[in-house]
Amino acid sequence: MFNIAHLDEGELLTQVASGNEYAFRKLFMAYHQQLGVHMLRITNSVELAEEVVQDVFLKIWLTRESLVGVDNFKAYLFVISKNHALNCLKKLAKERMLQKSMEDSSLKRLVVETTDTNMYYNLLDEAIDQLPPQQQKVYLLSRHGRLKYAEIADQLELSKETVKKYLQIATTSITDYVHDHQEVTVFLLLALKSILTFFRN
Repeated sequence: MFNIAHLDEGELLTQVASGNEYAFRKLFMAYHQQLGVHMLRITNSVELAEEVVQDVFLKIWLTRESLVGVDNFKAYLFVISKNHALNCLKKLAKERMLQKSMEDSSLKRLVVETTDTNMYYNLLDEAIDQLPPQQQKVYLLSRHGRLKYAEIADQLELSKETVKKYLQIATTSITDYVHDHQEVTVFLLLALKSILTFFRN
C-alpha cells in the first residue's frame, strides 16, 4: 500500500485540488483500505462499505478545489465518510420499510374489513403453495427465514440476481393469486354475513 508518510500531505492535496489525477490516485491508494475497514465496522456490510468508499472518493474528486483548505485530511475523510455511511444506512432502512409496507398493503388492501383473518391467511398459504419449488424456497427463506439475498444465494447455490428475480416473480404471483381469488372469498363472506343477519332478525 502507498505510504502517505513519505509525502507532503499539503502539497499532495494542492495537486489534487488543481486536478492532478496521479496525485489523486496516490491519495486513494493511501487511504482507501483503512477507510474500507472503518466503513465495514459501521455498516456491517462489505458491499455497502465498498459503495461508501467509492462514493466518498468520487465526491472528493468532484469537489477537489475544497481540499486546499483542509488541514487534516484523514480526519476530514473519516468524518464525511461516516456521515455518508449513516445516510446510506438510513436510506436503506427507509427503502426496506417502504418495500415491506408496499408488499403488505398490496396484499392486505385486497381483503375487506369483513374478511376473516383465518380465511385470508389460508388464501395466502394457497398462493405460496402454487409457486414453483425454487421460487417458493426463495420466498420463504426471505419472508419467513429473514435471510438476505446473499445468504439465500449461498444456501440454494444461485446468483444474487436470480434470487432477487425469483423473489419479485413470487411476490407478483402471490399478489395475482390473491387478486384472482379475492372476489370469491369476499362474496362468500358477504353471503355468510347476510345469512347470519337474516337469522338474527
